[in-house]
Amino acid sequence: MNISIYDCVSPLDFRYYGQDPKLLEMLAPYVSERGRLRAELQVEVALVRVLARRGICSPAVAEEVAKAADQVTPEEVAVEEERIQHNTRAMVNCLQARVSEEARPFVHMTMTSFDVVDTARAWLFREATRNVIVPELLKLEKVLIDLALREKDTIQIGRTHGQHAVPITFGFAIAQYVNRLGERIEAIQRTAEALPGKISGAVGAYNATSLFFDDPAAFEAEVLAELGLKPALASTQIAPPEPMADFVHALTTTLGVFANLADDMRHLQRTEIAEVGEKFEAQQVGSSTMPHKRNPWNFENIKSFWKAFAPRILTQYMDQISEHQRDLTNSASGRFLPEIIVAVVATARRLARVMGKLVTDPERMRANLAMTQGLIAAEPAYILLAALGHPDAHERLRTLTLEAQATGRPLGELLFAADDLKPYLDRLTEEQREVLLHPEKYTGRAAQRTETVCAHWSSRLGLS
Repeated sequence: MNISIYDCVSPLDFRYYGQDPKLLEMLAPYVSERGRLRAELQVEVALVRVLARRGICSPAVAEEVAKAADQVTPEEVAVEEERIQHNTRAMVNCLQARVSEEARPFVHMTMTSFDVVDTARAWLFREATRNVIVPELLKLEKVLIDLALREKDTIQIGRTHGQHAVPITFGFAIAQYVNRLGERIEAIQRTAEALPGKISGAVGAYNATSLFFDDPAAFEAEVLAELGLKPALASTQIAPPEPMADFVHALTTTLGVFANLADDMRHLQRTEIAEVGEKFEAQQVGSSTMPHKRNPWNFENIKSFWKAFAPRILTQYMDQISEHQRDLTNSASGRFLPEIIVAVVATARRLARVMGKLVTDPERMRANLAMTQGLIAAEPAYILLAALGHPDAHERLRTLTLEAQATGRPLGELLFAADDLKPYLDRLTEEQREVLLHPEKYTGRAAQRTETVCAHWSSRLGLS
């Protein structure tokens, strides 16, 4: 039976992953069943190589197993698993079937299933991190850095609780995400490199390997070194679950950063705000019934991805629990872990594409800032009055803002017309007076901080 991607259940396959040839090519070696089998076979190969190095079998046997491992297919393993009802043993049987009688005893020798499964998963996810996840996140980080620097002086009203706060620049707003993503990139790298393997046997006590070696822990380390991994200090039949939880947590919080950025950009595209916009293609349709619509659909999709995958961190936390030396309750749930890698990479690529083409409207940003008739000067006014000795500056400014809202007069006009404030205001510097009369200049060090943040992460991540 020929299966189309449109026969698949998961939208990752038929919508977000399978239809993107580039993404498929990049990720398939690490997230597919074929990729998983390849990794598990590499664990088997690493074992036999070290057995040969230690004189348990010949180098020729190790070479034979390595060549056979390249030939085993997921299709034949699936057929064998259907027969014997055990997936790891099915893989072992298929590998043994492709080697000589001399080599067969050494395939899987001393190992338990999860020596293979946990070690292969750690190797796969580390390699996916090095070769796909981090490179794609770095591309997005570079897009955000470029955007932040481009817009570092573009005046925008800062918003807290959905209300106008004090002025910033749009570049400064983006720089916050440059910083947050930079920290998540490092967290993903750190947790991926910390994923341990294990070759410690059925209960983690080196029962089988101690039959042959006086130093079974050193043997474990030697096998794992073939894959560039390190062993856990202590394991049961499975590797300790916390390192994987840390890795999944880093991926999940990265999706959270994406969702927060996407949500901000989505709100800035509201008709009544209209400060930024997704670039629409010539033939693009925004609504099936309203031809005028230009929906921020890419940003909404990214937030939707986060909603789908964020709850899965609870599954990973539940997989911390395994009775005694191991139960099978993490078996099915663990197979879904590659999907979060797909989600992170797919959304990172989408976000990089959309943010790289983001259209900004500086005039609209200035108009929105001016909407409140200078009320945003209330903070610097109160602080300056307090510094000059006014006994109740905050309350006095509060009453002035109420008057400005009631009369429609600019706050600065009312401020400098107030006789009781004249003794204080006369002592202001020209620069301070300018800020109160033209609060759009009250941006603090937004532009400079944008440059500092971007320079920091450009250097730290090797993007400069």
